[in-house]
Amino acid sequence: MSDPDVHKSVPLRRPLWTPGVLVMLVFMLIGAAFIIARFTGGIAAVSNLSTARPWGLWVGIDVATGVALAAGGFTTAFLTHILGRHYYESLMRPALLTAMLGYTFVVLGLLIDIGRSWAIWKPMIFWNTNSVLFEVAMCVMVYLTVLYIEFMPIVIERFKSRPGTSNRRVQWLLKKGEALLGRTMWIFIVAGVVLSCMHQSSLGSLMLITPTKLHPLWYTPILPLLFLTSAIAVGFPMVIFEGTLAKSSLQSNDEMALMSGIARFTPVILGIYLSLKIGDMLVRGTWIYLFDNTMQSNSFLIEVGLGVIAPMVILLNRQRRNSQRWLFFASCCVIGGVVFNRVNVFIIGYKPPFGPVTYSPAVGEIFITCGLIATLMFLYRVIVTYLPVLAPRREDAI
Repeated sequence: MSDPDVHKSVPLRRPLWTPGVLVMLVFMLIGAAFIIARFTGGIAAVSNLSTARPWGLWVGIDVATGVALAAGGFTTAFLTHILGRHYYESLMRPALLTAMLGYTFVVLGLLIDIGRSWAIWKPMIFWNTNSVLFEVAMCVMVYLTVLYIEFMPIVIERFKSRPGTSNRRVQWLLKKGEALLGRTMWIFIVAGVVLSCMHQSSLGSLMLITPTKLHPLWYTPILPLLFLTSAIAVGFPMVIFEGTLAKSSLQSNDEMALMSGIARFTPVILGIYLSLKIGDMLVRGTWIYLFDNTMQSNSFLIEVGLGVIAPMVILLNRQRRNSQRWLFFASCCVIGGVVFNRVNVFIIGYKPPFGPVTYSPAVGEIFITCGLIATLMFLYRVIVTYLPVLAPRREDAI
Protein backbone atom coordinates (compact mmCIF):
# COMPACT_ATOMS: atom_id res chain seq x y z
CA MET A 1 0.00 0.00 0.00
CA SER A 2 1.30 3.46 -0.88
CA ASP A 3 2.22 6.02 1.75
CA PRO A 4 -0.67 8.50 2.02
CA ASP A 5 1.71 11.34 2.91
CA VAL A 6 3.32 11.03 -0.53
CA HIS A 7 0.02 12.07 -2.14
CA LYS A 8 -0.71 14.86 0.36
CA SER A 9 -1.30 18.13 -1.49
CA VAL A 10 0.79 21.10 -0.38
CA PRO A 11 1.81 24.48 -1.84
CA LEU A 12 4.77 23.87 -4.13
CA ARG A 13 7.97 25.59 -3.06
CA ARG A 14 9.06 26.59 -6.55
CA PRO A 15 10.09 30.00 -7.98
CA LEU A 16 7.11 31.73 -9.55
CA TRP A 17 8.93 34.02 -11.98
CA THR A 18 10.59 31.74 -14.49
CA PRO A 19 11.37 32.36 -18.20
CA GLY A 20 8.22 30.44 -19.14
CA VAL A 21 6.07 32.61 -16.89
CA LEU A 22 7.60 35.75 -18.42
CA VAL A 23 6.65 34.46 -21.90
CA MET A 24 3.08 33.98 -20.62
CA LEU A 25 3.15 37.57 -19.37
CA VAL A 26 4.09 38.85 -22.83
CA PHE A 27 1.11 37.04 -24.42
CA MET A 28 -1.14 38.31 -21.64
CA LEU A 29 -0.11 41.93 -22.30
CA ILE A 30 -0.57 41.60 -26.08
CA GLY A 31 -3.96 39.95 -25.56
CA ALA A 32 -4.97 42.72 -23.13
CA ALA A 33 -4.08 45.36 -25.72
CA PHE A 34 -6.32 43.72 -28.32
CA ILE A 35 -9.12 43.32 -25.75
CA ILE A 36 -8.95 47.07 -25.05
CA ALA A 37 -9.12 47.68 -28.81
CA ARG A 38 -12.15 45.35 -29.04
CA PHE A 39 -14.10 47.24 -26.36
CA THR A 40 -13.11 50.71 -27.59
CA GLY A 41 -13.37 50.13 -31.34
CA GLY A 42 -15.93 47.32 -31.51
CA ILE A 43 -15.61 43.70 -32.62
CA ALA A 44 -14.86 44.70 -36.23
CA ALA A 45 -11.67 46.44 -35.08
CA VAL A 46 -10.00 43.17 -34.07
CA SER A 47 -11.90 40.35 -35.81
CA ASN A 48 -13.17 39.11 -39.17
CA LEU A 49 -16.60 38.23 -37.80
CA SER A 50 -19.69 39.40 -39.66
CA THR A 51 -23.45 38.89 -39.73
CA ALA A 52 -22.85 35.97 -42.13
CA ARG A 53 -20.16 34.47 -39.86
CA PRO A 54 -21.07 35.58 -36.32
CA TRP A 55 -19.24 32.64 -34.72
CA GLY A 56 -15.54 32.16 -35.30
CA LEU A 57 -12.37 31.38 -33.36
CA TRP A 58 -13.65 32.76 -30.07
CA VAL A 59 -16.68 30.47 -29.99
CA GLY A 60 -14.94 27.49 -31.61
CA ILE A 61 -11.89 27.59 -29.32
CA ASP A 62 -12.54 29.83 -26.31
CA VAL A 63 -16.07 28.56 -25.63
CA ALA A 64 -16.87 25.20 -27.24
CA THR A 65 -13.37 23.75 -26.95
CA GLY A 66 -12.75 25.33 -23.55
CA VAL A 67 -15.90 23.76 -22.10
CA ALA A 68 -14.97 20.34 -23.50
CA LEU A 69 -11.38 20.43 -22.21
CA ALA A 70 -12.61 21.39 -18.74
CA ALA A 71 -14.48 18.07 -18.54
CA GLY A 72 -11.74 16.54 -16.40
CA GLY A 73 -13.38 18.15 -13.39
CA PHE A 74 -16.71 16.37 -13.62
CA THR A 75 -15.33 13.05 -14.94
CA THR A 76 -12.81 12.81 -12.08
CA ALA A 77 -15.46 13.85 -9.54
CA PHE A 78 -17.79 11.15 -10.88
CA LEU A 79 -15.04 8.52 -10.64
CA THR A 80 -13.73 9.39 -7.18
CA HIS A 81 -16.82 10.56 -5.29
CA ILE A 82 -19.84 8.99 -6.99
CA LEU A 83 -18.28 5.66 -8.02
CA GLY A 84 -16.22 5.63 -4.83
CA ARG A 85 -12.80 5.13 -6.46
CA HIS A 86 -11.02 7.15 -3.77
CA TYR A 87 -7.72 5.68 -4.88
CA TYR A 88 -7.70 8.46 -7.51
CA GLU A 89 -8.41 11.20 -4.98
CA SER A 90 -5.05 12.96 -5.50
CA LEU A 91 -5.99 13.63 -9.15
CA MET A 92 -9.14 15.45 -8.09
CA ARG A 93 -7.67 18.76 -6.96
CA PRO A 94 -5.67 19.63 -10.10
CA ALA A 95 -8.61 18.48 -12.26
CA LEU A 96 -10.94 20.71 -10.24
CA LEU A 97 -8.58 23.68 -10.58
CA THR A 98 -8.30 23.19 -14.35
CA ALA A 99 -12.08 23.01 -14.68
CA MET A 100 -12.61 26.10 -12.53
CA LEU A 101 -10.10 28.18 -14.49
CA GLY A 102 -11.33 26.77 -17.80
CA TYR A 103 -14.95 27.74 -17.18
CA THR A 104 -13.89 31.15 -15.86
CA PHE A 105 -12.18 31.91 -19.14
CA VAL A 106 -15.08 30.50 -21.14
CA VAL A 107 -17.20 33.22 -19.54
CA LEU A 108 -14.53 35.83 -20.29
CA GLY A 109 -14.39 34.61 -23.90
CA LEU A 110 -18.16 34.99 -24.18
CA LEU A 111 -17.93 38.48 -22.73
CA ILE A 112 -15.49 39.42 -25.49
CA ASP A 113 -17.41 37.64 -28.25
CA ILE A 114 -20.97 38.86 -27.78
CA GLY A 115 -21.84 42.16 -29.42
CA ARG A 116 -23.64 43.67 -26.44
CA SER A 117 -21.31 42.54 -23.67
CA TRP A 118 -23.01 44.82 -21.14
CA ALA A 119 -26.17 42.68 -21.47
CA ILE A 120 -24.54 39.37 -20.50
CA TRP A 121 -26.49 39.39 -17.23
CA LYS A 122 -29.91 39.41 -18.93
CA PRO A 123 -30.46 35.61 -19.17
CA MET A 124 -30.56 35.53 -15.36
CA ILE A 125 -33.61 37.80 -15.36
CA PHE A 126 -35.28 37.37 -18.76
CA TRP A 127 -35.73 33.63 -19.23
CA ASN A 128 -36.25 32.16 -22.68
CA THR A 129 -36.91 28.53 -21.84
CA ASN A 130 -37.28 27.62 -25.53
CA SER A 131 -33.67 28.57 -26.26
CA VAL A 132 -30.81 26.06 -26.13
CA LEU A 133 -28.40 28.96 -25.68
CA PHE A 134 -30.31 30.00 -22.56
CA GLU A 135 -29.86 26.50 -21.10
CA VAL A 136 -26.14 26.59 -21.88
CA ALA A 137 -25.77 30.03 -20.28
CA MET A 138 -27.59 29.05 -17.09
CA CYS A 139 -25.81 25.70 -16.73
CA VAL A 140 -22.37 27.24 -17.26
CA MET A 141 -23.14 30.02 -14.78
CA VAL A 142 -24.42 27.64 -12.09
CA TYR A 143 -21.68 25.07 -12.70
CA LEU A 144 -18.98 27.73 -12.42
CA THR A 145 -20.47 28.72 -9.05
CA VAL A 146 -20.42 25.04 -8.03
CA LEU A 147 -16.75 24.76 -9.03
CA TYR A 148 -15.80 27.72 -6.86
CA ILE A 149 -17.69 26.19 -3.93
CA GLU A 150 -15.94 22.84 -4.47
CA PHE A 151 -12.59 24.65 -4.48
CA MET A 152 -13.26 26.50 -1.21
CA PRO A 153 -12.05 23.65 1.09
CA ILE A 154 -8.61 23.93 -0.54
CA VAL A 155 -8.49 27.65 0.28
CA ILE A 156 -9.71 27.01 3.83
CA GLU A 157 -7.09 24.31 4.31
CA ARG A 158 -4.36 26.75 3.31
CA PHE A 159 -5.51 29.51 5.66
CA LYS A 160 -6.00 27.10 8.56
CA SER A 161 -2.37 26.00 8.33
CA ARG A 162 -1.04 29.52 7.86
CA PRO A 163 0.97 30.61 10.95
CA GLY A 164 -0.39 34.17 10.86
CA THR A 165 -4.02 33.03 11.08
CA SER A 166 -4.19 32.84 14.88
CA ASN A 167 -7.24 35.01 15.51
CA ARG A 168 -9.81 32.88 17.35
CA ARG A 169 -12.77 34.33 15.48
CA VAL A 170 -11.11 33.70 12.12
CA GLN A 171 -10.24 30.15 13.12
CA TRP A 172 -13.82 29.59 14.31
CA LEU A 173 -15.21 30.85 10.98
CA LEU A 174 -12.82 28.63 9.04
CA LYS A 175 -13.77 25.55 11.05
CA LYS A 176 -17.49 26.27 10.70
CA GLY A 177 -17.15 26.82 6.98
CA GLU A 178 -15.14 23.63 6.58
CA ALA A 179 -17.71 21.64 8.57
CA LEU A 180 -20.63 23.07 6.57
CA LEU A 181 -18.92 22.31 3.24
CA GLY A 182 -18.08 18.82 4.46
CA ARG A 183 -21.74 18.08 5.17
CA THR A 184 -23.10 19.55 1.94
CA MET A 185 -20.32 18.88 -0.58
CA TRP A 186 -22.08 15.79 -1.96
CA ILE A 187 -24.88 18.05 -3.22
CA PHE A 188 -22.46 20.18 -5.21
CA ILE A 189 -20.61 17.14 -6.58
CA VAL A 190 -23.81 15.58 -7.91
CA ALA A 191 -25.02 18.95 -9.21
CA GLY A 192 -21.69 19.49 -10.97
CA VAL A 193 -21.87 16.17 -12.81
CA VAL A 194 -25.50 16.71 -13.85
CA LEU A 195 -24.95 20.31 -14.98
CA SER A 196 -21.86 19.32 -16.96
CA CYS A 197 -23.72 16.61 -18.84
CA MET A 198 -26.50 19.08 -19.64
CA HIS A 199 -24.44 21.89 -21.14
CA GLN A 200 -21.84 19.63 -22.80
CA SER A 201 -24.65 18.07 -24.84
CA SER A 202 -26.46 21.38 -25.33
CA LEU A 203 -23.43 22.86 -27.08
CA GLY A 204 -24.10 20.26 -29.76
CA SER A 205 -27.79 21.14 -29.75
CA LEU A 206 -26.88 24.69 -30.80
CA MET A 207 -26.01 23.42 -34.28
CA LEU A 208 -29.20 21.40 -34.80
CA ILE A 209 -30.81 24.49 -36.36
CA THR A 210 -28.16 24.56 -39.14
CA PRO A 211 -29.02 21.58 -41.39
CA THR A 212 -28.34 23.63 -44.53
CA LYS A 213 -25.21 25.32 -43.16
CA LEU A 214 -23.25 22.56 -41.41
CA HIS A 215 -21.48 19.97 -43.57
CA PRO A 216 -23.21 16.53 -43.61
CA LEU A 217 -20.15 14.87 -42.06
CA TRP A 218 -20.89 16.72 -38.82
CA TYR A 219 -24.56 17.59 -38.95
CA THR A 220 -26.62 14.87 -37.30
CA PRO A 221 -29.62 14.67 -34.95
CA ILE A 222 -27.37 12.92 -32.42
CA LEU A 223 -24.88 15.81 -32.35
CA PRO A 224 -25.71 16.53 -28.65
CA LEU A 225 -24.90 12.90 -27.76
CA LEU A 226 -21.64 13.06 -29.73
CA PHE A 227 -20.62 16.28 -27.96
CA LEU A 228 -21.33 14.75 -24.55
CA THR A 229 -19.52 11.49 -25.33
CA SER A 230 -16.45 13.26 -26.71
CA ALA A 231 -16.33 15.54 -23.64
CA ILE A 232 -16.39 12.50 -21.35
CA ALA A 233 -13.70 10.85 -23.48
CA VAL A 234 -11.34 13.82 -23.18
CA GLY A 235 -11.79 14.21 -19.41
CA PHE A 236 -9.16 11.71 -18.25
CA PRO A 237 -6.66 12.53 -21.06
CA MET A 238 -6.76 16.16 -19.88
CA VAL A 239 -5.96 15.00 -16.34
CA ILE A 240 -3.06 12.93 -17.70
CA PHE A 241 -1.83 15.80 -19.89
CA GLU A 242 -1.93 18.25 -17.01
CA GLY A 243 -0.34 15.81 -14.54
CA THR A 244 2.53 15.01 -16.91
CA LEU A 245 3.30 18.69 -17.51
CA ALA A 246 3.08 19.45 -13.78
CA LYS A 247 5.55 16.66 -13.04
CA SER A 248 8.07 17.86 -15.61
CA SER A 249 7.80 21.63 -15.04
CA LEU A 250 6.78 21.92 -11.39
CA GLN A 251 8.43 18.73 -10.06
CA SER A 252 5.16 17.49 -8.57
CA ASN A 253 4.71 13.89 -7.49
CA ASP A 254 4.82 11.19 -10.16
CA GLU A 255 1.22 9.92 -10.43
CA MET A 256 2.00 7.50 -13.25
CA ALA A 257 0.25 4.57 -11.57
CA LEU A 258 -2.93 6.60 -11.12
CA MET A 259 -2.82 8.08 -14.62
CA SER A 260 -2.30 4.65 -16.16
CA GLY A 261 -5.29 3.44 -14.16
CA ILE A 262 -7.72 6.08 -15.41
CA ALA A 263 -6.38 5.63 -18.97
CA ARG A 264 -8.07 2.21 -19.04
CA PHE A 265 -11.48 3.88 -19.32
CA THR A 266 -10.58 6.13 -22.25
CA PRO A 267 -10.49 3.53 -25.09
CA VAL A 268 -13.89 2.24 -23.97
CA ILE A 269 -15.44 5.70 -24.19
CA LEU A 270 -13.64 6.40 -27.47
CA GLY A 271 -15.02 3.10 -28.81
CA ILE A 272 -18.56 4.13 -27.89
CA TYR A 273 -18.03 7.51 -29.54
CA LEU A 274 -16.60 5.94 -32.72
CA SER A 275 -19.48 3.43 -32.88
CA LEU A 276 -22.01 6.24 -32.63
CA LYS A 277 -20.18 8.19 -35.31
CA ILE A 278 -19.89 5.30 -37.77
CA GLY A 279 -23.42 4.05 -37.12
CA ASP A 280 -24.86 7.51 -37.71
CA MET A 281 -22.94 7.88 -40.99
CA LEU A 282 -24.13 4.48 -42.23
CA VAL A 283 -27.76 5.19 -41.33
CA ARG A 284 -27.82 8.65 -42.94
CA GLY A 285 -25.55 7.74 -45.85
CA THR A 286 -23.09 10.56 -45.22
CA TRP A 287 -20.10 8.23 -45.62
CA ILE A 288 -20.13 9.15 -49.33
CA TYR A 289 -18.48 12.48 -48.42
CA LEU A 290 -15.49 10.83 -46.74
CA PHE A 291 -13.14 10.68 -49.70
CA ASP A 292 -14.21 13.59 -51.92
CA ASN A 293 -10.85 15.31 -51.21
CA THR A 294 -12.30 18.57 -49.91
CA MET A 295 -11.00 20.51 -46.93
CA GLN A 296 -14.01 19.29 -44.93
CA SER A 297 -13.49 15.59 -45.71
CA ASN A 298 -9.74 15.80 -45.02
CA SER A 299 -10.40 17.58 -41.72
CA PHE A 300 -12.89 14.90 -40.76
CA LEU A 301 -10.43 12.08 -41.54
CA ILE A 302 -7.69 13.76 -39.48
CA GLU A 303 -10.12 14.33 -36.60
CA VAL A 304 -11.27 10.71 -36.45
CA GLY A 305 -8.01 9.05 -37.46
CA LEU A 306 -5.59 10.88 -35.18
CA GLY A 307 -8.05 11.95 -32.51
CA VAL A 308 -10.06 8.76 -31.99
CA ILE A 309 -8.67 5.65 -33.68
CA ALA A 310 -4.94 6.20 -33.00
CA PRO A 311 -5.24 6.86 -29.23
CA MET A 312 -7.79 4.07 -28.85
CA VAL A 313 -5.34 1.56 -30.39
CA ILE A 314 -2.47 2.87 -28.24
CA LEU A 315 -4.39 2.79 -24.96
CA LEU A 316 -5.76 -0.71 -25.56
CA ASN A 317 -2.17 -1.95 -25.27
CA ARG A 318 -1.29 -2.38 -21.59
CA GLN A 319 2.45 -1.99 -22.12
CA ARG A 320 2.03 1.32 -23.93
CA ARG A 321 -0.54 2.46 -21.40
CA ASN A 322 2.11 2.03 -18.70
CA SER A 323 4.67 4.01 -20.70
CA GLN A 324 4.69 7.68 -19.79
CA ARG A 325 5.66 8.77 -23.30
CA TRP A 326 2.98 6.71 -25.04
CA LEU A 327 0.38 7.72 -22.46
CA PHE A 328 1.17 11.40 -22.91
CA PHE A 329 1.17 11.06 -26.70
CA ALA A 330 -2.20 9.27 -26.69
CA SER A 331 -3.66 11.92 -24.38
CA CYS A 332 -2.43 14.66 -26.72
CA CYS A 333 -4.12 12.85 -29.62
CA VAL A 334 -7.47 12.71 -27.81
CA ILE A 335 -7.21 16.38 -26.82
CA GLY A 336 -6.24 17.34 -30.36
CA GLY A 337 -9.13 15.31 -31.74
CA VAL A 338 -11.68 17.10 -29.56
CA VAL A 339 -10.18 20.49 -30.43
CA PHE A 340 -10.31 19.57 -34.11
CA ASN A 341 -13.91 18.39 -33.77
CA ARG A 342 -15.11 21.64 -32.21
CA VAL A 343 -13.23 23.72 -34.79
CA ASN A 344 -14.67 21.55 -37.57
CA VAL A 345 -18.23 21.91 -36.31
CA PHE A 346 -18.16 25.64 -35.59
CA ILE A 347 -15.73 26.88 -38.26
CA ILE A 348 -14.53 24.51 -41.01
CA GLY A 349 -17.76 22.57 -41.48
CA TYR A 350 -19.98 25.66 -41.20
CA LYS A 351 -20.74 27.06 -44.66
CA PRO A 352 -23.67 29.51 -45.08
CA PRO A 353 -25.50 28.78 -48.34
CA PHE A 354 -26.20 32.42 -49.24
CA GLY A 355 -23.00 33.35 -51.04
CA PRO A 356 -19.28 32.60 -50.94
CA VAL A 357 -18.63 33.78 -47.39
CA THR A 358 -15.15 32.80 -46.27
CA TYR A 359 -13.72 33.24 -42.79
CA SER A 360 -10.23 33.16 -41.36
CA PRO A 361 -9.35 34.43 -37.88
CA ALA A 362 -7.90 37.94 -37.69
CA VAL A 363 -4.66 38.66 -35.84
CA GLY A 364 -6.68 40.22 -33.03
CA GLU A 365 -8.79 37.10 -32.58
CA ILE A 366 -5.69 34.90 -32.41
CA PHE A 367 -3.84 37.07 -29.90
CA ILE A 368 -6.89 37.49 -27.66
CA THR A 369 -7.27 33.70 -27.57
CA CYS A 370 -3.54 33.24 -26.87
CA GLY A 371 -3.75 35.91 -24.17
CA LEU A 372 -6.65 34.16 -22.44
CA ILE A 373 -4.87 30.80 -22.55
CA ALA A 374 -1.66 32.36 -21.21
CA THR A 375 -3.61 34.01 -18.37
CA LEU A 376 -5.21 30.67 -17.49
CA MET A 377 -1.79 29.00 -17.36
CA PHE A 378 -0.35 31.86 -15.29
CA LEU A 379 -3.16 31.67 -12.73
CA TYR A 380 -2.75 27.89 -12.56
CA ARG A 381 0.93 28.40 -11.78
CA VAL A 382 0.17 31.01 -9.10
CA ILE A 383 -2.51 28.89 -7.43
CA VAL A 384 -0.47 25.66 -7.25
CA THR A 385 2.45 27.69 -5.88
CA TYR A 386 0.50 29.12 -2.94
CA LEU A 387 -2.39 26.66 -2.39
CA PRO A 388 -2.34 22.90 -1.62
CA VAL A 389 -3.34 21.54 -5.02
CA LEU A 390 -0.47 19.30 -6.15
CA ALA A 391 1.48 16.68 -4.25
CA PRO A 392 5.26 17.24 -4.19
CA ARG A 393 7.85 14.68 -5.16
CA ARG A 394 8.65 12.10 -2.49
CA GLU A 395 12.05 13.66 -1.74
CA ASP A 396 10.47 17.12 -1.47
CA ALA A 397 7.60 16.04 0.79
CA ILE A 398 7.84 17.19 4.41
